[in-house]
Amino acid sequence: MDNHISRVLIGAVQGRSGKTTFTLGLLKALTDRGLRVQPFKKGPDYIDPSWMTFAGGQQCRNLDLFMMGAEQVRRSFVQHSQGFDISVVEGAMGLFDGLDVEGSNSSAELAYTIDAPVILVVNCTRITRSVAALVNGVTGFDKRIRIGGVILNQVARARHEKIMMDSIARYCDVPVLGVLPKSKKVEIPDRHLGLIPAGEQDQLQDRIALLGDLVKEHVDVERLLQVAGSAAPLPAAPIEIASPAEKTVRIGVLRDKAFSFYYPENLEALEAAGAELVTVDSMQDGQLPDIDGMYIGGGFPEVMAAEISANRSLMEQIRNRIEDDMPVYAECGGLMYLARHIVVAGQAYPMVGVFDCDVEMRPKPQGIGYTIQKVLPGNPFFPEGMLVRGHEFHNSQLVNLGETLRYGFGTERGKGIVPGFDGLIYRNTLAGYHHLHVSAAPGWAAQMVQLAWKYQESRNRNK
Repeated sequence: MDNHISRVLIGAVQGRSGKTTFTLGLLKALTDRGLRVQPFKKGPDYIDPSWMTFAGGQQCRNLDLFMMGAEQVRRSFVQHSQGFDISVVEGAMGLFDGLDVEGSNSSAELAYTIDAPVILVVNCTRITRSVAALVNGVTGFDKRIRIGGVILNQVARARHEKIMMDSIARYCDVPVLGVLPKSKKVEIPDRHLGLIPAGEQDQLQDRIALLGDLVKEHVDVERLLQVAGSAAPLPAAPIEIASPAEKTVRIGVLRDKAFSFYYPENLEALEAAGAELVTVDSMQDGQLPDIDGMYIGGGFPEVMAAEISANRSLMEQIRNRIEDDMPVYAECGGLMYLARHIVVAGQAYPMVGVFDCDVEMRPKPQGIGYTIQKVLPGNPFFPEGMLVRGHEFHNSQLVNLGETLRYGFGTERGKGIVPGFDGLIYRNTLAGYHHLHVSAAPGWAAQMVQLAWKYQESRNRNK
């Protein structure tokens, strides 16, 4: 099946070049034109996609070659681009930066996989004529990809702009599609929380609007659309559309300002397998809904540790359900939530206390990057011996570990909880630092629903 999808990938030579700023402004400018735009983010990031979802008005999707593989990346890209006027993919890090010297899993490799023209964002701070050499270096480095245009960012003044424009016109065969001036008004502040608190919605909307206006004023959007439209039809395997499953179980999803890191594909896979998803707020809900299982994703519970800890009623009910064999799958922030305490700046905040350990926050990352886990015996969610790919990013460290803790993963790549192991097991609960994308373990959702169904049946028999 050939799919003609208008598309671009936004890349740069290095991080902090302005990719996110430009991408958000472009999404806003395109939607203001009345176009339906599908945003994508390269890599496992949760935070940038939350901004892109807000700016584009559509759920941003992740494309990750390490976790998903090339065929699944193409399949997901084609599937989620259907019905949209243009798909915009934001790259990560430098365009050619990957896991090795071959550049595997780089933004360039992703551009090649989905055959997307690249819009190159260049940070022009302290550079003039040399920008032409930089552009030529990028265009000649990997002939498999096509640089469709250049965005000059952080341009100081008219003379600065003229020298760069003239240099690129003389020495390069790539058009300049826009020139963004220096402006502190449109800088995106670093945010830790994936969800934006309600009180900040107006401020965020204003910032996105400013970025949109900046792109409208300084970028040739019409020409950029022509570049996007010049992308060749993308061959992909037929999209499999599963029939909606009968909802047989209810799975609670802890989702609020502290727990916001969920891939939409994971939630959709649970629904497709027969789960009705029920949102639970760790700080506001004093009563646990009538559920048959729980999914506790990542986030930053340490930021809201006092508020979370104050909700003892909910935590006690969750612990009782876990003791009763309710299945719970928890990732990173979820692991922290199920420990005895979260310790922040010397202050210990009581948590659910399912696992015999505490969590201590550290000033620097304790684990960051892609992971490969080998499933150990007794893991309730995966078959023994299976290799599960994912990623980790955490500043916390488990301390005061009890001697009876059991592990569900042998870590073949990554830091894990202790050297060589991740994924604590207690009854039907699995909690680790490993973040999962369902593409790396397609049977996960069905097993989660199956465990929840068995738990539901057990409760019904005991009534």
